[in-house]
Amino acid sequence: MSRDSRDYDDIPGTYVFDGKRNREGYHLNMFCMTLNTEAGREAFRTDPRAYLDTFPMTEAQKQSVLDRDWLGMLQLGGNIYYTFKIAAFDGLSMQAIGAEMDERPITEDDFRAMMVNGGRPIDGNRSKSESK
Repeated sequence: MSRDSRDYDDIPGTYVFDGKRNREGYHLNMFCMTLNTEAGREAFRTDPRAYLDTFPMTEAQKQSVLDRDWLGMLQLGGNIYYTFKIAAFDGLSMQAIGAEMDERPITEDDFRAMMVNGGRPIDGNRSKSESK
């Protein structure tokens, strides 16, 4: 499925959860919602692959969950509020997965410090054309 380009497509490292991503990630996000229940958590804990196979997700989406590829999940239509349920299942903080999504190797403490100090610098992060 294609769509017209959007202004926000030019923002480096940003995956806006728009209508396209909503449609692409619907089943991934609905899987994540099942982790709100003990039955869902237990099924996922017992056999992650078998549980994922009960959802009509793409193979890439299933593999991103198994690999805990946080950025990959967002690129495949996952919504951070839903995919964070997997992080909570794993006992991880939002800062820990934020650090893992960074392009550079960064620790959870470094990520937290960067956010406390105002976030990423604006230079080089406004447009993909700046980094060319």
